[in-house]
Amino acid sequence: MRQNKLFSQTRGKLALSYAFVMGVILSLLGFGVYEAIAHAHLITLERELKSVAGTLHDSLESKLKQPGQVEPRVRDILPNLCLVEINCSPAQVNGERHRLSAVNQGDYYIQLFDQSGNLVAIAGADPAGLPLVFNLESWQTVSDEEGNTYEQISLSLHTDDQQDWGYLQVGRSVQDINDYMSTVKLILGLGLPIAMILVGVASWGLAGLAMQPIYKSYKQIQQFTADAAHELRTPVAATLATVEAALLMPSLDEKEARNILEIVERQNRRLSQLVADLLFLSRLDRQPSPVLRQRCCLNDLVSDLVEELAALAVAAQITLSSEVRVGISMAAIGDEEQLYRLVSNLMINAIQYTPVEGTVTVILDKSDYHGVIQVKDTGIGIALAEQERIFDRFYRVNSDRSRHTGGSGLGLAIAAAIAQSHHGSLQVQSELGVGSIFTLRLPLVGSSVISSQPT
Repeated sequence: MRQNKLFSQTRGKLALSYAFVMGVILSLLGFGVYEAIAHAHLITLERELKSVAGTLHDSLESKLKQPGQVEPRVRDILPNLCLVEINCSPAQVNGERHRLSAVNQGDYYIQLFDQSGNLVAIAGADPAGLPLVFNLESWQTVSDEEGNTYEQISLSLHTDDQQDWGYLQVGRSVQDINDYMSTVKLILGLGLPIAMILVGVASWGLAGLAMQPIYKSYKQIQQFTADAAHELRTPVAATLATVEAALLMPSLDEKEARNILEIVERQNRRLSQLVADLLFLSRLDRQPSPVLRQRCCLNDLVSDLVEELAALAVAAQITLSSEVRVGISMAAIGDEEQLYRLVSNLMINAIQYTPVEGTVTVILDKSDYHGVIQVKDTGIGIALAEQERIFDRFYRVNSDRSRHTGGSGLGLAIAAAIAQSHHGSLQVQSELGVGSIFTLRLPLVGSSVISSQPT
């Protein structure tokens, strides 16, 4: 496939398509993960901020007496409280106070406003540059002079006798969350290109695997087309050469004319048979299962073929015999003519490739629910490397001998196609110089007891 530019380009496009789709999916997934983490942290921050603000709100309302006035007792809750009208610095944080443990971490700040929205006091962290104008919105996001972001909540404050005192505003820095999300963004930003490189490599490999069956079929079609053209060209060229030679002769007597016609007839018969075989294979490809389905007795099939091919075996000085190892009549469902052709091809092949004084034995047996027909010969055998290809179309183990006997290399291909169309199987076992055994298995549909003896 590396040598074929078309398939290489197709593989590249397929790999790019895989990579693009996976890139989009990973990008969407990364964006979703980022948004989910950010949302989870935001929800956690809001709950934490709401909890701290609620605790401070309840504690302060029990200490407040006059609207807009900060009672000294408030310092029990906020020891580092600083009044705006007094120039003071935050006191040392008392880390033992449970209520202010969150505030004392340094991320929180507290602002107290009177009813008019004027800042009265601050506590906790003191971010520089925060807007001092009170905002009535419950939740706000603000930034200081350095660009740090804060999330804050505003609550109404009342005195202990339920008079309006003013407003409590509690805020928290979200810098730690922003830093964490920046790390997550960096990881996703670096991880996506690395993942895309891995996806690209994997896509190239998967595209190659996906293209293998297509490429194999393409090569088979190429080989089939080349072989078919070669086989068709041979009888056509022979016929054309014979006719051209005849035309060059000034005159032809009856004997010469008859010889020329016999040559033309022989080549045309070969051409017609080749075309018929190709059409038959094409029909099997379009219609995998036989259209005509009838009961075919395998016992009669074997005995009839042994009888019909006996003369061919005698002419080749071959001993042809049959061996029936079952005492029942076995039948398969399918096209009787096709099954006849299948077994006939196997037997003729065995006779043609078996030396003089050799033997060809047709064995009929049963295995589970399958009828088994074996064609065993003592012929030249088939090399192990060639056994996987003998059922390919136009493939010949011995090209010269096949041409001499008139074979086109389609006999075994037709036999395998017929076996497959009948839901059976065709296998070969062979050893060079010893012989071959072709085994045909066909599913049985029924049997009846008969009296038969091995012959």
